[in-house]
Amino acid sequence: MSQALAADGVRVRAPGKLNLFFEVGGVQDDGYHDVASAYQAVSLYEDVWASPSDEFTVAVSGTVDLSGVPADDRNLAIRAARLVAQRIGHTGGVHLDIVKHVPVAGGMGGGSADAAAALVACDALWGAELGPAELHKLAARLGADVPFALMGGTAVGTGRGDELSRALAKGRFDWVVVPSGTGLSTPEVYRHLDELRARHVINAAGRAPAVDPTVLQALRAGDPVALAEHTRNDLQVAALSLRPDLREILELGEESGALTGLVSGSGPTLAFLTVDAESALELQITLSAAGYEALHVHGPVAGARVVP
Repeated sequence: MSQALAADGVRVRAPGKLNLFFEVGGVQDDGYHDVASAYQAVSLYEDVWASPSDEFTVAVSGTVDLSGVPADDRNLAIRAARLVAQRIGHTGGVHLDIVKHVPVAGGMGGGSADAAAALVACDALWGAELGPAELHKLAARLGADVPFALMGGTAVGTGRGDELSRALAKGRFDWVVVPSGTGLSTPEVYRHLDELRARHVINAAGRAPAVDPTVLQALRAGDPVALAEHTRNDLQVAALSLRPDLREILELGEESGALTGLVSGSGPTLAFLTVDAESALELQITLSAAGYEALHVHGPVAGARVVP
């Protein structure tokens, strides 16, 4: 996008994600964990408008609880904008309007999607034309899930989750996600996992984490039934230990037609895989009737993109 086209502002849309498989290795000397994840971008989006400004400012609105979202320099999208400005020597600022639809602190990467959208928006607004590889480098400096929000689709993430390789996923996978009114802190969930392992409540991490090949085979085949048999999230036991109320919802979803249910990332959002769109709609109605917010989404979808 040329600077002339971008003069009045740029709108970018970026997707939330689900972890279809998430294996967590032991804690490293730097306090982080090596992981292996199968990510899928789904049709629950964040929208970011970037417009010219002398300062770096942000305004946040949306359909989700925004109480935990900073509207200052702590916001990951503002940090992303500053990285682009620093990289290209831009001396002005930018105003970001963020409209959120991905649950906050819900394990679906909403903040990471905001950051990815801000990278793309500022690159376009300022005519930087940094290219995918350079934007990926900046994204990796912001957090493990930001590079995937840029890429979208389906991918395998290793290292801290930001070393990505595309994975082929045939067709469409339909999910029903159930957000929670109270978020979970990702660092807290990891700490609790380490505690459970140290107390031998669950097995300690063994070999280096890797995505189960049967997950990738199911994705290539476009087979939700096979995928459901092999989904896994090592953080789930810790998340459910911190939020035991989620077990009841998981059981209800699985008893009501879901192929499987799992905690999304570090939670507390729950994701239920269904056989097709019709089954997802039926499950959405059942969970809504039981008093839960339930959203029908599908994947894979594209990563952060400029919206004309």
